[in-house]
Amino acid sequence: MLREDLNLCGTKHGCELGECGACAVLLDAQPVLSCLVLGVDCAGAAVTTVEGLAGDGRLHPLQDTFADLGAAQCGYCTPGFLVTAKALLDEHPQPTRDQIREALSGNLCRCTGYQQIFEAVEAAVERSASQASASLSRLRSPGAHASFGEARRSADGAKAAGERRS
Repeated sequence: MLREDLNLCGTKHGCELGECGACAVLLDAQPVLSCLVLGVDCAGAAVTTVEGLAGDGRLHPLQDTFADLGAAQCGYCTPGFLVTAKALLDEHPQPTRDQIREALSGNLCRCTGYQQIFEAVEAAVERSASQASASLSRLRSPGAHASFGEARRSADGAKAAGERRS
């Protein structure tokens, strides 16, 4: 259904027995093997495929680090690893190597030997933390407060002017 009817081709056909993880998607933010879930059972649920990881025209940090560190060699298993790793990071923003290994244990890869995959997840954690820190620093800078204050005064002034026109 995902590939043929919805044209979401990131989710792969793998073993069709629930053994390889190539078909992993997020169902209400939890990783599931789509080959074992009927479409009718997803009614009213949020289904996220690898296509849904990117946002605002930017790749998810996991997608960036998988590409940067060679964690996606042939790429067939990559979508399953990405959505499963995203679920892990949503639940454990600073996972240990053992937590990463356990979370991804249901996904098989015949190309990488898993080391690059684990390193890519760890790098995404570091990248996300540094991006969050940079964003927080920008918010704490004196210029950011002045800009916010000016915007607030402008909005209050416009509101007051609007009220007078009524």
